[in-house]
Amino acid sequence: MKKTALTIALSLALTSHANQWQQKVSSHVLSELSQKEEVELILKLSSPEIPLKKSNNRIDKIKNKVDQLKQQAAMTQQPVIEYLSSHGIEYKSFWVSNDILIKAKSSQIPTILSMDTITKAYINDKVSVKLPLTRNQVTTTPSAIEWNVSMVNAPDVWNMGFTGENIIVAGQDTGYDWDHPAIKEKYRGWNGTTVDHNYNWHDSITSPQIVCGSEPCDDHSHGSHTMGTIVGDDGSTNQIGVAPGAKWMGCRNMDIGNGTPATYTECFQWFLEPTDLNGQNPDVEMAPHIINNSWGCPVSEGCNQPDVMADVVNNVVDAGILVVVSAGNDGSGCNTINTPAPIYAKSFTVGSTTSSDVISGFSSRGSVTVDNSNRLKPDISAPGSSVRSANNSGGYSTFSGTSMAGPNVAGVAALVISANPNFAGSPKIIEKILTSTAVPKRTLAESCGGISGLEVPNNTYGWGRVDALAAVNYALDLINIGDFD
Repeated sequence: MKKTALTIALSLALTSHANQWQQKVSSHVLSELSQKEEVELILKLSSPEIPLKKSNNRIDKIKNKVDQLKQQAAMTQQPVIEYLSSHGIEYKSFWVSNDILIKAKSSQIPTILSMDTITKAYINDKVSVKLPLTRNQVTTTPSAIEWNVSMVNAPDVWNMGFTGENIIVAGQDTGYDWDHPAIKEKYRGWNGTTVDHNYNWHDSITSPQIVCGSEPCDDHSHGSHTMGTIVGDDGSTNQIGVAPGAKWMGCRNMDIGNGTPATYTECFQWFLEPTDLNGQNPDVEMAPHIINNSWGCPVSEGCNQPDVMADVVNNVVDAGILVVVSAGNDGSGCNTINTPAPIYAKSFTVGSTTSSDVISGFSSRGSVTVDNSNRLKPDISAPGSSVRSANNSGGYSTFSGTSMAGPNVAGVAALVISANPNFAGSPKIIEKILTSTAVPKRTLAESCGGISGLEVPNNTYGWGRVDALAAVNYALDLINIGDFD
């Protein structure tokens, strides 16, 4: 068979640089390089040790972490950027994880990866997220307080005077119908009269099928639905949200359900240090307390290396932001929590339950085997089957998925922080409160990861189904938060 010019060039490069770079990539990357003339790669750079300033203040904690991350990126990225610029290679720099996204000819990759500061490279494929199916695309009959909101005992917390006030919850998803009647009043950019999208909205999709412009839009309904479950309340008979007193901000990370590791990373970075609509004048004081992530990055469609976003999640959580992540919809088998970001230790991973308070058949189970950690997951569970919430046309839809379960937990976390603001910026403590007070859930039907389903925690429910009332009462009782350090 006759060799193409690309194959010959790549073969020569492989021979010349094999000892320096091949160990930095997976077999999937090598396959992509041999088949494609041009590829998108995320380059992972080494991060020098830089002391992190300590603070108990939430904003100072974020600022200190951002400063550390920017210093690490500045110390290592410049030589790589200079090389890329001099060779006309398109790139985008990320400091949240010390990564550089590049688009280059496959024949150029061996030379680039031979640079000592580059430790690993990942393919930046488009990820087709399995968005939940709808039931009754537009539901006309309101249900007042939705069943899932009642099941997690949120109304009892409201009666105590805590609705999520002064808490900012961020979401990265398919976008948001910001002026939907159930979430408009909860949007941080809306003051009741005028709207300001600066610091409240970011779009990481550069060539979208549906253009949002300078204001939030939702190209699917998935994002609006998740945000409705967190904060939604139209002031009438559509009380769909767990924390209706909280405010929200958003970032679009998917193009009608298709994202990439880079688009997810961009949203995480923007949440740490939000900017105006022009990407200028960053301000950590506008960062959220909680980020809801109702998505997963499948191994088969982009995230071929499990650790591709590990540094991103770790750094965001270390900055003091709770990262709530949906477990995935690949159940009911064991070891089906297998994609970033639900697999990570610092992700607060959520499984789905039904209105009968049992695990949803589709809810992915642990343990996590894809990274050989055998980590117990999910951490907790919440209502996710047949949940009614906002859609992108001003109405309401019923969706099923762990995507619907995660927002319930994000809302409960907002209630906890509003009840005891001392826990703002302390995701580890919030997770401990939520897991310690969850309704224990067991199952005779399955044992995953060598852990009996009769034990708590287990790889089906985690610590159990989230309980807002118990969590808030526990948060109010806690005095010595050092117990969880």
